[in-house]
Amino acid sequence: MKQKMIALLMAGSIAAGAGGTYAVLEWNDADNQKAQHEEAEGNEGSPADEVDLDSLDKVGRAYDLILSSYVEEVEGEELVEGAIQGMLSKLEDPYSVYMDEETMKQFNETLESTFEGIGAEVSMVDGKVVIVAPFKDSPAEKAGIKPNDQILSIDGESVEGLDLFEATLKIRGEKGTVVKLEIARQNLRNPITVEVKRDEIPQITVYGEVKKFGGKEIGYLEITSFSEETAKEFKVKLADMENQDVDGLIIDVRGNPGGLLTSVEEILKEFVSKEKPYVQIQKRNGEKLRYFSTLNKDKPYPVAVLIDKGSASASEILAGALKEAEGYPLIGEKTFGKGTVQQPVPMGDGSNIKLTLFKWLTPDGNWIHNEGIKPDLEVTQPTIFHTHPLQIEKPLEKEMNNEQVQNAQQMLEGLGFAPGRTDGYFSADTETSVMAFQNQKGLNASGKIDAETASALEAAVIEEMKKEKNDLQLQTAIRYLSKQ
Repeated sequence: MKQKMIALLMAGSIAAGAGGTYAVLEWNDADNQKAQHEEAEGNEGSPADEVDLDSLDKVGRAYDLILSSYVEEVEGEELVEGAIQGMLSKLEDPYSVYMDEETMKQFNETLESTFEGIGAEVSMVDGKVVIVAPFKDSPAEKAGIKPNDQILSIDGESVEGLDLFEATLKIRGEKGTVVKLEIARQNLRNPITVEVKRDEIPQITVYGEVKKFGGKEIGYLEITSFSEETAKEFKVKLADMENQDVDGLIIDVRGNPGGLLTSVEEILKEFVSKEKPYVQIQKRNGEKLRYFSTLNKDKPYPVAVLIDKGSASASEILAGALKEAEGYPLIGEKTFGKGTVQQPVPMGDGSNIKLTLFKWLTPDGNWIHNEGIKPDLEVTQPTIFHTHPLQIEKPLEKEMNNEQVQNAQQMLEGLGFAPGRTDGYFSADTETSVMAFQNQKGLNASGKIDAETASALEAAVIEEMKKEKNDLQLQTAIRYLSKQ
């Protein structure tokens, strides 16, 4: 029976997919045809080691011993599942995981057209539960969650000792309920607590429009993840733009944690000509399979790709292929770095092992795992994109000096209210800028940052981030293509 490819493991359901644990890319040779692959200089595979029957007998003896003699009664099924989990943990691979029947059932629910949760991709990195990226316009994004945030606790309970699926199941929940996440963030000395109201997350994965600049019309297609319908959505929007004779195209995979390999393949076949492979798959014995498009000619317009640290796995396959096979520029920040391929294997009782089987390589044979892909044009977003949610236990006021004041000053600076300094000292100038902000928002102009003012600041920051003029990476791509 053909296995269903898994799409995203979301925090708010479980999302495995080419962002996998982040990008869990699933591979199915049958789907990628007899076609376009050639086997290249790899070693002839040596047969798998013969099964050590004495070792298996040892496992059986341990099972019998514990089942019959342990001081407390133990269920045999629990021992079997513990043994499987133990073998997988020995691999020290966060992307190879075991899902029991109940977990697999919950996991498959995320394949539906909508799901309920916070809308973020999570992964296990060096034993830490880490956000890959929040989804576009999701509750997680609106609450201020950012890529690389490390989750320390969920509703007051530490995640230490939990595997990825246990942690994500605690994060997920019904629409309208609230989950409280304690987060450690780079460049912040102290953890912050973020409350996220769960909601229904639609699986719309492609957004498009035509942008006009300098007399040119530039097509813009944003891909938020690679699901079963993504390639179809993308092709429809691309055809519409090409019918409008666009002068260039931007493909935006920022914050895209990945998804189905078959999905990104179908998109790449629209752009990568047959001269070079769009991806290579390397087996454990070193043998490489190269996959090609049948496209005879390049697009008649220039293309640029937007990437950032939230672009993972399938997004990196797309970025690497368009850069190395077609020479299209990558604009933004270095990507996440997920270069392995997983395949779900049913165990016959409703449970499932998702095992890392291959490495994927770029057209030129580069393995980007834990390295990421560097942009051709590195562009950092304005400071306002790097602000943090405020933690207001008591109002922030003049003469205070702490990290929360610094966060607030960075928000005020990004919003154009000139706090005078951004080092965490609440000066007279900062007080004046707070009052100016409060007056603009119709709040009591006390000059102090209470919970109401903090909430208004955070909302204003989100609105400012949504303004296209402030997206320097996008503006750079538009200007670049308009000159081609």
